[in-house]
Amino acid sequence: MNNEQSTPTTPGESGTPLAAAASSTVGGRKRLEIDEAGVRNGLAQLVLTLIKLLHELLERQAIARMESGSLDEEEIERLGLTLMRQAEELERVREAFGLRDEDLNIDLGPLGRLF
Repeated sequence: MNNEQSTPTTPGESGTPLAAAASSTVGGRKRLEIDEAGVRNGLAQLVLTLIKLLHELLERQAIARMESGSLDEEEIERLGLTLMRQAEELERVREAFGLRDEDLNIDLGPLGRLF
């Protein structure tokens, strides 16, 4: 019987939470072994990456609206405070999961890095 284990790698660093599953061959059948903590962190990494992407898009849209003059001073202030609080909360949650800022900057292959 062959009982080899191999850990799949991700496009990013091999030590990232996305590399949370391993497979082994037992009795000629492949078996998936899942590290629950790694899956939880991998899911958090994916969700936080999407939230950060949306935050970046909202910031760009806010800048475009400010430059076009379609917002008054009160709206600009409110929008700025909201985006700042959102960035702080994103940072807090990222740290709670033990992720680094670069963990959210995923590699898109030939397209390059996300951020």
